[in-house]
Amino acid sequence: MKNSLYPLVFQPILKEKIWGGEKLEEHFNKPAHSKNVGESWEISTVPNDVSVVVNGDLKGNSLQDLVNKYTFKLLGEKNWKRFGNEFPLLIKFIDAKEDLSIQLHPNDELAKKRHNSFGKTEMWYVMQADKDANLIVGFNGDVDKETYLKHLKNNTLTEILNFDKVKEGDTYFIEAGRVHAIGAGVLLAEIQQTSDITYRVYDWDRVDVHGNTRELHNDIAIDAFDFKMVNDFKIDYKKHKNASNKIVSCPFFTTNFIEINSEIQKENTYDSFIIYMCVDGNVEILTNGSNTMISKGETILIPANIKDFRLKSDYGRLLEVYV
Repeated sequence: MKNSLYPLVFQPILKEKIWGGEKLEEHFNKPAHSKNVGESWEISTVPNDVSVVVNGDLKGNSLQDLVNKYTFKLLGEKNWKRFGNEFPLLIKFIDAKEDLSIQLHPNDELAKKRHNSFGKTEMWYVMQADKDANLIVGFNGDVDKETYLKHLKNNTLTEILNFDKVKEGDTYFIEAGRVHAIGAGVLLAEIQQTSDITYRVYDWDRVDVHGNTRELHNDIAIDAFDFKMVNDFKIDYKKHKNASNKIVSCPFFTTNFIEINSEIQKENTYDSFIIYMCVDGNVEILTNGSNTMISKGETILIPANIKDFRLKSDYGRLLEVYV
């Protein structure tokens, strides 16, 4: 393994889902071998789904190998002290041809206790949405545990859920404990903690090709709900060009929006790796030792020890993510 780091591109890990479609291939040229691909895991160290480098001298090495070797040079010193050799984020593109299950995720404390895992706080950036497509996020009014359980028992859960029609550029912050579901016709970018723990509470009475329903987790999900959350999940953000516009800043990640139509100098002052997800157009990342182009639907990881670089584009939109 070489001893120098540079901007890293990884092989997408494609996931077939009962609700998946063909947009990841049609819009982003992902190498799908199925008509129901629901997710492209862009950057992952989830066991059995670890990303592998596809560019440069480190091609063929896994992200976990690189974290183990380079530690704080890749992660940043504060992240290394906080997470050790665990990469803290899982980065995805998601295509929902059909509605996802109504679900929620445990917080760090509960996930550690039950699953020896991080919890799952996440955010969504809508990249494309069919006419009248929606997301379910939170409740449409004040709901307590007893009210929720009553509607769950009576199969009237959708009556108390909040449905939001969405369009390109809409952004949502989904804290652990908040009920949610991606609706049919939505293509989005997802940034989340490294966790694959999902508690399904309702799956639209859907069955697979063999007539089987998917497992629900209502017995353990009830303890994961945070019924006190307010409806602050849809995020308004500025869109000044050639600048980092903050969307979300939380203990688990910060995400900025950047629209570029020139060349801008970037200085990594975050003591963290930086991830760029290209959500429209294309952008060239220039360092002293490498030039790498990413296009819509592609992702790149800038190691923490690369402090100065440039972003160049005639037109490109990025999500900029760090911890």
